[in-house]
Amino acid sequence: MLEMLGLYPQWYVPGIGTAWVMGIIGTIHVLASHTSVGAAWLFALLAQKSVSENKPEIMLYLKKYGMFLLVFSYIIGSITGPGIWYSVTVASPRGISGLIHNFVWLWASEWVFFFVEVIGVYAMVYLIGKIDNKTYLKLAWSFALASWATMILIVPILSFMMWPGNDQWYSTGSTFDAAFNLNYFAHLGIRTAFMFAVAGAVGGIIAATLKDRETRIEITRFLSKMGLAGMFLMLVMFMWYTATLPENARLIMETQMMPKYGSTLGALLLATLVYFIFTAWKPMYLRQGVAVVMTLAIGLFGLWPEERSRESMRKPYVAGQYIYSNQFFSRDVPGKGVVSDMPLIEAKGVLATNYFVPEELRKITPENQLRAGEVLTKIMCANCHSVESDGALRPLPPLFGHSDEPKMIQAYLDGALYHGKIPYMPRMPLPEDERAAMALYIASLSGYTPPAVAVSQATHSSSAKGVN
Repeated sequence: MLEMLGLYPQWYVPGIGTAWVMGIIGTIHVLASHTSVGAAWLFALLAQKSVSENKPEIMLYLKKYGMFLLVFSYIIGSITGPGIWYSVTVASPRGISGLIHNFVWLWASEWVFFFVEVIGVYAMVYLIGKIDNKTYLKLAWSFALASWATMILIVPILSFMMWPGNDQWYSTGSTFDAAFNLNYFAHLGIRTAFMFAVAGAVGGIIAATLKDRETRIEITRFLSKMGLAGMFLMLVMFMWYTATLPENARLIMETQMMPKYGSTLGALLLATLVYFIFTAWKPMYLRQGVAVVMTLAIGLFGLWPEERSRESMRKPYVAGQYIYSNQFFSRDVPGKGVVSDMPLIEAKGVLATNYFVPEELRKITPENQLRAGEVLTKIMCANCHSVESDGALRPLPPLFGHSDEPKMIQAYLDGALYHGKIPYMPRMPLPEDERAAMALYIASLSGYTPPAVAVSQATHSSSAKGVN
């Protein structure tokens, strides 16, 4: 029996690509989830301040903020969470499978703490003034610790997606070897810093509506200090974080991400620092609209580039530096019973070994070469590239200079990609006829008409004239 690749059906999203679908949902979710974790600490700190300084008016702010938080973080977060699971499962099934097989109990533990967190936020809002202060503070700090625990338990999975950190995991397959890698503590630090910064910005949306002048000034300054502390901690953590990246990630960051997003992130950093310094200095000048704009700016110009950069820097891998972005296994992982797909692809090709390729395309002919090239291109490239010239996700035609010469394109596929010489691109050891089919299809996107198609069009035209 012919050996087959353990792949899944291809999910292709025209124009924006699957990565943008995951990225858009993920950015909204991260903004909501990090706000919720930061807000949990804000609740605990302000509740402690309210009780110790006998300032019940602070509790009124917490109630208003808590009601806003239920909608902004917990409802939006609860909607986008399943959205992430759906989108990553269909876009990167092997990637999510690899993570589940490695971190299933870690994920289960995270969900336990998330359950406590959800109960906690309702308790924080609805029990204000209904229970004694001592009990309320215990609930507040339990809420804060449970919320942060969700981050502590999810960051190992995110760090492993960048790389395992050492070669030991490949032989042991141990969850601990994967979780506590070189990148973990720096990654946890930068996300913890961000949660404080974004909580300070979001908190201003409600603080700006407070009627009592003294309470408004006090809370606004507290939020500003929290935001500033988060920003400065983030700068320190970023320097540590970059030092823990693998070589391919550093190369992509230095040559592609920083030139593209460096000025945007720098400008946002400066604007955020100015915002927090100004609101600490002149708290009564804070307006709700300004706080909303600042929050949106952090999401659009900070979080979106940061999340997209992190996703890009993992390339050519989607997880563990053994699963390529296009879902193929790049190496053996004895600890997990994973066998590399590269030898089978090199020997028999993708068309003959992928269950979901139509039977009529398993063997390339002059008549089906263009269609086979389209299927191969989408299987091999669509997780990182748009096929359309005007696509949003690194479209292929412009990357080849809109070339309509199949031989030139095939020379690239035959050279660097076949031998895996580009550190941020998956190795593509396809048989020559499959590389030729891909080159033909990519050239057709820029206007090239394959001979078989030209003959077919001419025949169709002649038949149409005969009918007329």
